[in-house]
Amino acid sequence: MPPTARAGEISPETAALAAYMADAPARSLPEHVAAKTRLHVLDSLAAVISGARLRPGEIACAYVAGEGGRKEVQVPGTRIMTSARLAALAGGMMAHADETDDSHPGAFFHPGCAIVPAALAMAERLGAGGNAVLCAVALGYDVGARINLALGVERFYGAQGFSTHSFGAKFGAAAAAGALAKLDADQCRWLLSYTAQMASGLGSWARDSEHVEKAYDFGGMGAEHGVAAAQMVAAGMTGVDDVFSGERGFFHAYGGTIAELARGLGETFEIMNANIKKWSVGSPCQAPLDSLEHLMAVQHLKPEEVTRVTAFVPAVEAHIVDDRTMPDICLQHLMAILMLDGGLTFASTHDYARMADPAVRDLRGRIALISDTGLPRRAGAVELTSAKTGAIRHETAHVRGTAANPMTESEVAAKARDLMAPVLGPRRAARLIDRLLALETVADIHDLRALTRPRAAR
Repeated sequence: MPPTARAGEISPETAALAAYMADAPARSLPEHVAAKTRLHVLDSLAAVISGARLRPGEIACAYVAGEGGRKEVQVPGTRIMTSARLAALAGGMMAHADETDDSHPGAFFHPGCAIVPAALAMAERLGAGGNAVLCAVALGYDVGARINLALGVERFYGAQGFSTHSFGAKFGAAAAAGALAKLDADQCRWLLSYTAQMASGLGSWARDSEHVEKAYDFGGMGAEHGVAAAQMVAAGMTGVDDVFSGERGFFHAYGGTIAELARGLGETFEIMNANIKKWSVGSPCQAPLDSLEHLMAVQHLKPEEVTRVTAFVPAVEAHIVDDRTMPDICLQHLMAILMLDGGLTFASTHDYARMADPAVRDLRGRIALISDTGLPRRAGAVELTSAKTGAIRHETAHVRGTAANPMTESEVAAKARDLMAPVLGPRRAARLIDRLLALETVADIHDLRALTRPRAAR
């Protein structure tokens, strides 16, 4: 049941969460947490920079450039200078311009595409250093994930149709921006209240056929609002002391369990439960693609030898990737490309023209998707039939890059290099990767500005 604290009272959970947020700038992250946070910052910034040349990113950049704004932050991957709020909006949409960015399967959102652009924009506005960014980003994952877990993913997203991707992103971005603004505990409670008033998001994003609104819903909206809320409170705006308890509060409106907000703070770091994608495609596609790649390689099969492929996808995720119009989120199309090409690249997964290729269409006709209620989120399986093998099956529980099977530093760096080099040039991309992998040594985030500019004006 929602809490029923009287006006003026502060629940223990809200007090604990606000204190944890206020202490974040002075907190030393455990080394394994700091190491993983560095990789998520690198992976997310690579998604931002590659997104500068994808349609949702280009539209976002054009919008921000037209708005102008105080020239205090550079939009990564561009030469646009604008306000921190608008830079966060553009960066968030660029980070989710395709399906490159990370995800948190338990809390069912994409944390990096909102939290990292918000943190970098706020840090550049304030001249903060790399260690402050690391602490802020780790905090953002903690707060964003706990909001969604408190709301109850299956009920909130599955039954009621709200977008956990938007709610978690917004609270996570606000927490990160607030940490960089060095808000105290009272201000953190007001920050949470402003963010709760801004909170919105409907699951209708799944009907966006061009990935533009989806980029805003997942990344841009949360990043922009998180920065705005932190700036308003830092400027002196006060608010409701505890939006999470009492009548007409957050949980009265949306339902959920307030206890989740403070559970495991300082012990369970949610960034450790987040995934970095092996391929730049939708998260529910990862495990079935991994299973298909395994079967094709082990059996040394050619595409023409395959008579039928059945992909099994968790029921809660199947609708996201079933027969979609976007190449990087359509599982049947991606499986056909993998079989024909022997692998997937950023270029091949974003090639709209190949969706009409007769060879791809023919192979895609042999591929079926089954919504499987028995599979946990982010798992997947494939059953493949050929005259050579008969019916064979492989199930993938943990794709490379998931929390249970994490990528190495060199693997994330290789992925980032492929994404950033076309925009920045190979040398600048390599230098930026080196700096981000030693982010604590960056005294001022302004020092990275030159490295995130494109090699030629656009």
